[in-house]
Amino acid sequence: MKRVYLDNAATTPLRKEVSDVMMAVLTNSYGNPSSSHAFGRSAKAVLESCRKQVASFFNISPAEIIFTSGGTEANNLILQSAVKNLGVKHLITSRVEHHAVLHTVGALAISEGIKVSYVDLINGAVNLEHLEALLQTKERTLVSLMHVNNETGTILNIDRVGAMCKEYGAWFHSDTVQSIGHFNLDLQKLPIDFITASAHKFHGPKGIGFVFVRKNSGVQPILFGGEQERGLRPGTEALHDIAGMTEALKLAIDAMNKEYEYIQGLKTYFVESLKRAIPEVVFNANSDTVGKTTATILNVRFPKLKSKGEMLQFQLDLKGIAVSRGSACQSGSAQVSHVLKEILTADELQQPSLRFSFSIFNTKDDVDYTIDVLKALSS
Repeated sequence: MKRVYLDNAATTPLRKEVSDVMMAVLTNSYGNPSSSHAFGRSAKAVLESCRKQVASFFNISPAEIIFTSGGTEANNLILQSAVKNLGVKHLITSRVEHHAVLHTVGALAISEGIKVSYVDLINGAVNLEHLEALLQTKERTLVSLMHVNNETGTILNIDRVGAMCKEYGAWFHSDTVQSIGHFNLDLQKLPIDFITASAHKFHGPKGIGFVFVRKNSGVQPILFGGEQERGLRPGTEALHDIAGMTEALKLAIDAMNKEYEYIQGLKTYFVESLKRAIPEVVFNANSDTVGKTTATILNVRFPKLKSKGEMLQFQLDLKGIAVSRGSACQSGSAQVSHVLKEILTADELQQPSLRFSFSIFNTKDDVDYTIDVLKALSS
């Protein structure tokens, strides 16, 4: 049976070059970067070389890169510190953010008594006019809006949002987990204060990520126990993971334009093939639209199929095809995606929706096989 992996928004396969780098670091640079002897100094040199390289990809200072365990911790660091240390009394976000943001914001609203505003959406995209209206407040505000939605692929105009936040004196944080490695982000030019990343979304290892913290922002740690990572993230650094992430990011950025074009072509081929096979399909949040949504994500609703979303996903799994109904953090739940709940009607939610997400390792043969299976399930 053919095996097809179309769940790259959940996690991506590790590149061979990345695992080679990780094994070399595990074998040769096993010292603790905080130790003062030669083994520690050698490990520290690797750590700071990685930090310098990651920073160079975004045109920023190495001191502005803090390594974390991934996007969830990075988002928590910014949101919690903003409220507890930066004097933020008002958080503006949307109801289609990743739960790493939504659950943190919800917890802060309860524990810290802050005001939370949710910006309106237009077919899954942020209503910028409403955002500007929400920004017109005297309260110290932080805006947290993801660059690329992890379920629909909708792209936020972070240049415009950043400029808007700057105009009204608000901090701007963006969860860029789905866009790092696919979009060029020059943080010297972008009016943005904080971004977060997770390596396993761009063919790096799981359990490692980073946060960009604009210099002199005043962010403080939310974990305690050591002075690692400029005092913002205590704990001995996972050097092999950091080295692997750096290599994955380098490979992604070096081939960014070529690989994005390839993935976009694959997604377009999938869309066109699916329309021919099942003309009744609908693309949630216009996820098939080139330019307004990322090449890597496609969210499809199947009005013709009677199977519920979880059954359709299960039937595809039996045929060796991996897809999802939403964020991987909800994979064990039969609940409808919180993102789709915000953009679909009650009747539309009764129809099965699936997220297909692509990477450089997918092929047209993968698409053809998947379309054939979907067509058979619809007949």
